[in-house]
Amino acid sequence: MMTAPSLSLAGLVAALVLGGGMAQAACRDLNHKSQSFTVCDAVAGRDDLRLFLNDADGEPLGSFERAAASVAPATLGFAMNAGMYHSDRSPVGLYLDHSGVVSALVASDGPGNFGLLPNGVFCIGVESYSVVETRTYAANPPDCRFATQSGPLLVIDGALHPRFLPQSPSRYIRNGVGVSADGKTAFFAISNQAVNFTEFAGLFRDALGTPDALYFDGSISRLYASGLGRNDFGFAMGPMVGTVVAP
Repeated sequence: MMTAPSLSLAGLVAALVLGGGMAQAACRDLNHKSQSFTVCDAVAGRDDLRLFLNDADGEPLGSFERAAASVAPATLGFAMNAGMYHSDRSPVGLYLDHSGVVSALVASDGPGNFGLLPNGVFCIGVESYSVVETRTYAANPPDCRFATQSGPLLVIDGALHPRFLPQSPSRYIRNGVGVSADGKTAFFAISNQAVNFTEFAGLFRDALGTPDALYFDGSISRLYASGLGRNDFGFAMGPMVGTVVAP
């Protein structure tokens, strides 16, 4: 298994400190093999990392602006789309939040990237994060405060997904999450140019040192990063993930 990067590597750009004194997750641009990515780090015990889907009336939030409004007077540190969704913006596969299981786990294979097994679940626990293969999750669910299922897995115990082709012509803006070996740091990455699965997975394994990583989506991938002055626009989203910074 790959070793986790040190905090000094993870924090090439120092965390911003807001008015209330709460550290904000660090986001930075990173070049890997002549390709550009933006990476945001969330550290367990430091950052308030959550999933976002619906407002208080059960209607989809759909945008970074509405997600930000839902936590006011706190603010968003960063946020990105966090899993595939149906036309009504309901999640494809497992979605778990403070209200309970909103959408059930899907363990079968199927068409499209989600069904390209093995896929997996990103779990936000009380004191750590994890990326768990779907059938492993079904057999022994970890204790998650929030969880979102997506697919395929990008990195599995330090190896790239076996179905990825290095010369694949399928290239999109892509985003996903990887978790350090100790479970304390989650790395959220988005490509700033079209990449294939091998290139994107290689970022997590080789540049970020994550033994496990999960694909969120492609072509609709977007990022909000207040520290970088970045707010991507596009179609309404389903699940989102982000950090909440206390006022």
